[in-house]
Amino acid sequence: MTKANWGGLASTLTSKLKLQSTPIAITFSREAPGNAPRFASRMPDPMPDGRTGAVPAGCVFWMKAADGTFSTVAEDHGNCSVGSVTHGFKTLEEVSSNSDVAALLESGWVTMDVVPHIPVVKTKHPFVTYGPLEQATVDPDVVLIRVNATQLMILHDALPQLRFEGKPQCHIIAIAKEEEQIAASVGCMLSRVRTGMSPNEMTCAIPASKLADVVEALGRTCAADGRVATYAAADSKRFA
Repeated sequence: MTKANWGGLASTLTSKLKLQSTPIAITFSREAPGNAPRFASRMPDPMPDGRTGAVPAGCVFWMKAADGTFSTVAEDHGNCSVGSVTHGFKTLEEVSSNSDVAALLESGWVTMDVVPHIPVVKTKHPFVTYGPLEQATVDPDVVLIRVNATQLMILHDALPQLRFEGKPQCHIIAIAKEEEQIAASVGCMLSRVRTGMSPNEMTCAIPASKLADVVEALGRTCAADGRVATYAAADSKRFA
């Protein structure tokens, strides 16, 4: 995959699925990206457990990235203990006493027996860069798209191996990066409230190394769906 392909792949992916939001490139790195400014935001005063961050949770960066490319560090993600763990910034032991973890456990939203099995990024990277895929100048690790039910239907038809996941929504990033699997999430209430994501939207994380194959498979599926749609529309006229 050459770097020059990302713009074309982003355009084709958007066209085939009729995406309403731009595909996002997510890149984990050990060195500061030369072309990506640090995300600028005032951090609120920390909670008694020390939690604060540039945004309420790392998933909020997915929304911000539609407007441009920027880099983040662990501290920027720090307000959400769940996201800090899934992105490899902190261990479960390091966040286990945090107030947000306690709130999630006390609510019954998650149980402690499930938490150790949540997929995580295995290596701690100093930087995570976000931005529109069409602007990518380095090879990303993960491509994230926001999809509706019809778009997810098409993805599933094209990719029978597609994994369906639930909460927390952010762990699909780790699945795509570490397991090289395409994973969709129905979302989670923690993320939906913090991001303001539409109730009609879900997310899908694609290993960037597999994006060309995904786009090719979508081409075949969309062509077949187009023929079926034409047939179904014509057939339905009999009932008008």
